[in-house]
Amino acid sequence: MKQRKLGNTSLIVSEIGLGCMSLKSNQSKQSKDIIQKAYENGITFFDTADLYDKGLNEMIVGESVQSFRKHIVLASKVGNLWRADGSGWDWKASKDYIIKAVEGSLSRLKTDYIDLYQLHGGTIEDPIEEIVEAFELLKKQGKIRAYGLSSIRPNVIKAFLSKSDIASVMMQYSLLDRRPEEEISSLLEERGVSIVVRGVLAKGVLINKPIEPFLQYSSGEVAHIVRNLANLSKRIGKDNMIVALSYVLSNAAVATALVGVSTKLQLDELIRAKAQIIKLSDSDKQVLLEGVRSLYYTEHR
Repeated sequence: MKQRKLGNTSLIVSEIGLGCMSLKSNQSKQSKDIIQKAYENGITFFDTADLYDKGLNEMIVGESVQSFRKHIVLASKVGNLWRADGSGWDWKASKDYIIKAVEGSLSRLKTDYIDLYQLHGGTIEDPIEEIVEAFELLKKQGKIRAYGLSSIRPNVIKAFLSKSDIASVMMQYSLLDRRPEEEISSLLEERGVSIVVRGVLAKGVLINKPIEPFLQYSSGEVAHIVRNLANLSKRIGKDNMIVALSYVLSNAAVATALVGVSTKLQLDELIRAKAQIIKLSDSDKQVLLEGVRSLYYTEHR
């Protein structure tokens, strides 16, 4: 597995990471086996959040990585508080809450430190200076090694860039969602801040899930894009997953692309794709990048 530097930190991450949200909390043994096998096959970046399964996800991840904790980059998120009745959650982005919430995550993850602690959302109305103070304090205390932001909102990202030392921004990015390319990815690259990609397979629509509308695209447009993608994949002798992953990884600002799996079969498919991405020739990569430009022209445009 190729490794990449995360922002301006000393953290090194595998270019494909495991998005742990998809792990099933009611099948803990299978989830633990998936994490173990992912690590054995070169995946060293694992992402979770205190929000997922009301903390159970962090517990499963924490128990699963004990034997190799020092050899991975473990990421979690903060900013959402479950209501007492379990009906939903509320946004909590204050210094006091972040400092308190990290203790719960550390306990559930069975670790003394979190490598990357991310604000799980954010609005321009948030007390950004106060939030940054909390992260900087936790960093000084050794409870986190770096901090980042999970957001697709350009105004929020720019505000944090101007007021903090964030290492990364997690954002949705795929062949069906290229919003990061509009302005943010080049800005982040210029500032030395990495993109942690989520949604790289567009909820599976790019590989094998049923066609459905996606963002500004109708079902018909999505179907046309996926057909064109299949043709492009065939030209370079690969499949849609490899092309979709390779495309986002070709962006210089990207440090890692998270893929969520919930079964051993899905993990096997990801491991196979990872091996093929490493073997992509320069000519294949060129065909891929040139071919992507023609994916989006539908019959009625």
